[in-house]
Amino acid sequence: MGRVIAKLISMFILIVAVTPTAALPNNGGSITADAIMRWMTNYRVKPDPARMALAARALAQMGAFKDTENSGVYVGFIAGVIGANPARADDLVGKLLTMPVADQWVIVRAIAYSGLPDWKGLLRKSAERMPTRKVMIEKYLSGELPTLDEMPLEKRDPTLWDKVRDHFTGKAPNPHLMTFDQSPEMLDTLWGIYFATGNERAISWMFPLLPWSKERDSVDKLTVGSMAKYTLVSNAVRDPELLAMLNRARAEQPKEVAAVLKEVIEAAETMETTRVRKEALGAIEDLKRKGPQSKRDFTTWGQVGQGALALGCIAAAATGQVQFGLPCVLGGAASTAALNYWNGQP
Repeated sequence: MGRVIAKLISMFILIVAVTPTAALPNNGGSITADAIMRWMTNYRVKPDPARMALAARALAQMGAFKDTENSGVYVGFIAGVIGANPARADDLVGKLLTMPVADQWVIVRAIAYSGLPDWKGLLRKSAERMPTRKVMIEKYLSGELPTLDEMPLEKRDPTLWDKVRDHFTGKAPNPHLMTFDQSPEMLDTLWGIYFATGNERAISWMFPLLPWSKERDSVDKLTVGSMAKYTLVSNAVRDPELLAMLNRARAEQPKEVAAVLKEVIEAAETMETTRVRKEALGAIEDLKRKGPQSKRDFTTWGQVGQGALALGCIAAAATGQVQFGLPCVLGGAASTAALNYWNGQP
């Protein structure tokens, strides 16, 4: 079954051709999903913040925001555009508020992820026009939901000091706290911010994830780390500025990060994206077959298949390979169909 995963992903990626840059049409009704993705991936070359709301409304009509796990790249892009235009933030958010009520969670999260110094003020100002998102807004304002700066890499067991502090403060730990290892869509979000801004900070957030590409105990970490490594290679192959950014950053990283970053740079310089992808899928299959080295408590085969497929889906979407990526991004249909097939095999 692992060969099925690799074969399907290889077939999808082989038939993808990166299409040339296209401007976003004026008529929102004629905008296609792949046109939006091409516009987004090239946006930082010629920023056009006034068109963001048009793209967001078109995506809403396509159902792109129905699933939070598959909307990361769009949320990140909107957050990046808002954050890069602080003087126009009120106006940009105001135009987004014409989106359907069910999709307004995107606006809330994008404001929280925008990095604006007064993002809380902007969120409070917009709150009365999003009454159905009152709970979500309050959780961001109170800190119960983290911004990108506050989001932990992974869940950790509470220390004795944590337990004592929580006892005396009456503050219970949040079992649903978002973390990078449990929320692979956050990698998409970071790419969305980069597409919108070309900001080095969005890329630097990925660096701590790279050592997870060597993980042998957690399929969650292995998948996210492998996706981070592969998407960096795939984008750096076509983006000289990104490759130069990675070279500059390498010397400043901790040893374990710098080692993987060196592999990323060398793979990009030698055009070895295929090798990186195969190694990632092989590591996931190996972990599925042998189980975690320490805990031996690996869960279900379906999760392994989903993780491996996510590696292909998210990488393709993030690198602008829209014909392959968007079916995964828009509703997860490809993931569901593949899992149903694989789980039905003997």
